[in-house]
This record gives sequence, C-alpha cells and structure tokens, in this order.
Amino acid sequence: MDDKECDRITSIIKQTLQLTNKLNNGIHSDEEVRAIFSEIIGQKVDESVWILPPFYVDYGRNIRVGKRFFMNQNCTFMDRGGITIGDDVFIAPKCNLTTINHDFNPYNRRATFCKPIVIGDRVWIGIGATICPGVTIGENTIIAAGSVVTKDIPPNVIVGGNPARVIKSLLKEHK
Repeated sequence: MDDKECDRITSIIKQTLQLTNKLNNGIHSDEEVRAIFSEIIGQKVDESVWILPPFYVDYGRNIRVGKRFFMNQNCTFMDRGGITIGDDVFIAPKCNLTTINHDFNPYNRRATFCKPIVIGDRVWIGIGATICPGVTIGENTIIAAGSVVTKDIPPNVIVGGNPARVIKSLLKEHK
C-alpha cells in the first residue's frame, strides 16, 4: 500500500474487476468465456481451455495457462507474483491460488510480498484446495480436496492435509 507502484497496480486491479464482473454476469458461450478470460490475463488462451465461471482474480495480467486447462466454478487467483499453469491441468471448484502475502512484522503489515506459483502438466487440484505463495507443484500430482499447500510438491504424488504432505506415490505405468 505504501509502494510507489500502488496507484498503477490499483488501476489494473480496477480494470480487472470490471472484466471479471463481465465474465461472472450473464450466460456466455465457451468462446465468450475464453475471450473474456484472455482479456483478463492479457494473452489469448488456447481453444481447448474450458473455464466455468464465476472466477475471481485481483490482478489478472500475471496468469499463464496451458492447453486443455480446465477450471471449475468459484476459484480465486491472487496473481501479482505470477501463476503459471501447465497443460492438462484440472482445478476443482472453490480453489485458491495466492501469490501475495503480508509482512509478519505487525509494524510493517501494509507491505506485501509476492512469490510465483508454478503448476506442472497433468496436475489435478481438488475442491477447496489452497496453494500458497512460492509453491511449485510437480507434474502428474494430485492435490486432495481441502489441502493447504505451503511448500513445493514433487511430481507423481498425491498430497493432502493442512499443511499438505505426501500421502502416496503415483505409479509411472499410468502413462
């Protein structure tokens, strides 16, 4: 909030809120949803992308999604730190991807810090999961419903809990 870039960031956030309002109100074809989402992120998404609104985002310009990306309803992305999503990723309803945090020092709480989220190919994020700032999720991984992911997750595993931990390794024969 005290950052010299705050006015510019706030302006972009207001533009993004207008676009998300457009996305979330009314019935839109898949093509219209992709077009509005592309406007939000400032980059055209592949025709294979399927998004079910409503969708909530603060900034929007720092999101990149791969081919055959699917996102279900009521997800929230706080993307100022950058969110990169690979191909064939499924995100269930009510998931939160947050790249921003506040300083732990109560006298500097107005300061914000951003760290990117990177999601590998063929990841499935279960309903109501939260992915915290700075997390990388390896390919083929499943994040169980309701999990809170606070640290990097290796490829080919199932994780769950709060904080999320590896529950099971996935067999490589599933290719």
